[in-house]
Amino acid sequence: MSGKESGERDGKVIPLRAPRPCPICGKKSAPDVHPFCSKHCADVDLNRWLSEGYAIPAVEPPDDFDPESLDLDEEGERGGGR
Repeated sequence: MSGKESGERDGKVIPLRAPRPCPICGKKSAPDVHPFCSKHCADVDLNRWLSEGYAIPAVEPPDDFDPESLDLDEEGERGGGR
């Protein structure tokens, strides 16, 4: 790969992504622990995931929901009536 393809021009490295603040503390992110600023902030984020501090919202189906009523193909996609 040539220097131009890897983001390097005239001996200077050009960042390929725009700088963004650390999602934990707001400081400038560091390339080795991107998107965080430090290993500490990366560990704080990991702890939040592991202790279920973060949650992905889910919608519960109604009580009378029947999954057998869905028209699914072999891969589980809708529209399986081929």
